[in-house]
Amino acid sequence: MRFYDGQHQFYCGVDLHTKRMYLCILDHEGNKRLHRNVRSKPHDFLNAIKDFRDDLVVGVECMFTWYWLADLCLDEKIKFLLGHALYMKAIHGGKKKDDKLDSEKIARLLRGGTFPLSYVYPREMRATRDLVRRRMFLVRRRSELLAHVQLVNQQYNHDPFEKMLKYASNRDVLDRFAEESARLNVEADLQMVGHYDQLLKQLEANLLRQARLHDPKACCLLRTIPGVGKILSLVMLYEIHTIDRFPSIGDFMSYARLVTPKQTSDGKVTGHSGAKIGNVHLKWAFSEAVLWMLRYSEDAKALVKRKEKKLGKARAMTMLGRKIARAVYHMLKRKEPFDVVRFFAS
Repeated sequence: MRFYDGQHQFYCGVDLHTKRMYLCILDHEGNKRLHRNVRSKPHDFLNAIKDFRDDLVVGVECMFTWYWLADLCLDEKIKFLLGHALYMKAIHGGKKKDDKLDSEKIARLLRGGTFPLSYVYPREMRATRDLVRRRMFLVRRRSELLAHVQLVNQQYNHDPFEKMLKYASNRDVLDRFAEESARLNVEADLQMVGHYDQLLKQLEANLLRQARLHDPKACCLLRTIPGVGKILSLVMLYEIHTIDRFPSIGDFMSYARLVTPKQTSDGKVTGHSGAKIGNVHLKWAFSEAVLWMLRYSEDAKALVKRKEKKLGKARAMTMLGRKIARAVYHMLKRKEPFDVVRFFAS
């Protein structure tokens, strides 16, 4: 966890919502200079802080509407900070909680040097990152439709499909359903799958074009990992953005949810909560990278098989995922392609 400890003349805590936002501005001595509920509009925000802009820092808890405020502060040359929602427990405790209290608590966290930082993703790549995430969502919906076709086939006790339905040429299966309603049920699913196929093809072409513009070298480096193709490399590229934002490999592993959390007190382990703090999309990418590497690399299969005898299959695959993440970190730091010999040397 990283805290912001910069010193400023004024500290602005913002409890941000879709239509309204509560502002609390403290001066360097901790006195409240403004405490007001305003509309979530650029003009209203700038009018409210116009008397305190000389040395102002703005802090907001991370939620889905922060984009516009971050961009506004960047354009107006105002220091903007994004607070990590899962670490900002100080604003969620107490017998009473409302927007007015939350904005003051955020401002006091800023002033006290205990404001937990989250990464402010730059707007140049932000929309493309969101499109990558949306593509993953659409792929899952397409998979649900294909799974429902399999389910209907099993309900009527038909033989399993000989070929995979994910390919359009293998979807001529309506003849096996005698009842009209069942046939229409399956046909509706397959037509939706066809629409998803066209849409995903367009999205992927756009994403690959954007990746070549944003960071083509990093994308090419990631594809040198056995099993990592165009989609996994895109997810890794846009979820990491720049490897320089991670001071150490431990920070990167923690961000990717590849470390085991542990709480201790008086030398005793008291819990393992906090496993969901980190980037779920990056965690998924490394989990997928393990499966694809096992498909394409005999050395990876031998490594997992060797570890599996001692630790079990689940832990062996987890170790391979962590090993891939460490390799990605060093590859992007050194600007070097994947080294198979070094990766499997140990």
